[in-house]
Amino acid sequence: MAGTAQPEQARKRARSPSRSPSRSPPRQRKRPGVGSRVTAADREAARQRQLQREHEAEKKAQQEAASRGVHDVVKQHYNMVPERGREWRVTDSKIKGLRSFNNWVKSSTIQKFIGDERNLKVMDIGCGKGGDLQKWQASRKLALYVGADPADVSIKQARERYEQMRKRSKGRVFHAEFFTKDCFGERLDEIPIVKDVGFDPGVGPGNAMSQRWGGGGFDIVTMMFCMHYAFENEEKARGMLRNVSGALKRGGRFIGCIPNSDVLSAKVIEHHKAAGTAVSNTNGVAEEEDDRPTFASDDEDDWDPEKSLDSPKPKEPEADGEKREGQEKGKEKEDEAKEDGQVEDEGFEWGNTIYRVKFPGKTPADGTFRPPFGWKYFYFLEEAVEEVPEYVVPWEAFRALAEDYNLELQYRKPFREVWDEQKDDPELGPLSERMGVRDRATGRLLTREEELDAADFYHTFCFYKV
Repeated sequence: MAGTAQPEQARKRARSPSRSPSRSPPRQRKRPGVGSRVTAADREAARQRQLQREHEAEKKAQQEAASRGVHDVVKQHYNMVPERGREWRVTDSKIKGLRSFNNWVKSSTIQKFIGDERNLKVMDIGCGKGGDLQKWQASRKLALYVGADPADVSIKQARERYEQMRKRSKGRVFHAEFFTKDCFGERLDEIPIVKDVGFDPGVGPGNAMSQRWGGGGFDIVTMMFCMHYAFENEEKARGMLRNVSGALKRGGRFIGCIPNSDVLSAKVIEHHKAAGTAVSNTNGVAEEEDDRPTFASDDEDDWDPEKSLDSPKPKEPEADGEKREGQEKGKEKEDEAKEDGQVEDEGFEWGNTIYRVKFPGKTPADGTFRPPFGWKYFYFLEEAVEEVPEYVVPWEAFRALAEDYNLELQYRKPFREVWDEQKDDPELGPLSERMGVRDRATGRLLTREEELDAADFYHTFCFYKV
């Protein structure tokens, strides 16, 4: 019996369906067709969004890398410029006339706006190797000088120069401190002494309370021959102005020297005229209505002088449809070129035996740098600057941006006009003779014409904190 039962049970097991998952029938979906609801268009849109995110991330990474690259190039350059000493600068230097002329202009700007107060506190952004320390010492009005520069070797040499000056004056000199600091990308109140003197972190557009009551503790912020690096982008330019205004007390002065954008615009227009690619500026109507330049953060659609000046064209006959279509396409291309202010260009340069300015690529055909950030050129100056990247500071854009930080323009002059205005001043006149700018016996200007041509690249300015 037992032997008979076993085969029977085996047959029953063979007839029963297998419970193995591998052989079970596929489970039917509860909601047939759900997968088909994600259309090809949806999948393509999702793919495009992903590509866009990847593109934006790559672009941001490239911008950050480029920013670090320019910063590092400039920092490395100024760290490597040798400190040759005053004797070499006034005897053996090939540009000793230009050095003396530029230093005299800086002295003129300092004296003009230092005021009658005593115990002044000065913040020198981009102080370099401390070349202006003696100018401030000559005023006998300082209590504190704070110098900051991104080049650590330059800061080391500035400290050494200050110590030598302090020894020569037997301690009768203002207190000075020096810091390695990127004053365009970092906040100044991270420096302990700046925070102690006073810094208003709330300056800038949209902060009414800061504009009414705020203020820092410095009497003067100075920035000589370095602010153009901030105009690489809007973020850096605003960071620079936030530091300047945040450090200044009410009535404080912001003084400096920078390349003159009027010169750059004139050279660009001259180049495009010679190349036959010049684009005429507007007739001035739109600029009279609103002379404030557009920034990258502004709504670009709100201001379009080219489109606002367009007038309706008469309707052409249908027979000329093909011709009309070609004209319209040509007009579209022309409008696009005018709207972005650029044309295809391989770049150009100018200068003389001691200096050179080079635009590496596209430039605005009408000479108007808009938007006002990121217009790179390369500058070379014999013995001083080895073709480093700089950025155009469009003057009206800078002035308008400064107003957002309670900085009101008081003064602006090209270097040669400063000479014409101040050369006979009872203090600055004799100073020009002592500095070797002018011959003491004849009064003749000792700066060579090509050196004056290089000096014409710059202008000086002063803003008041209001």
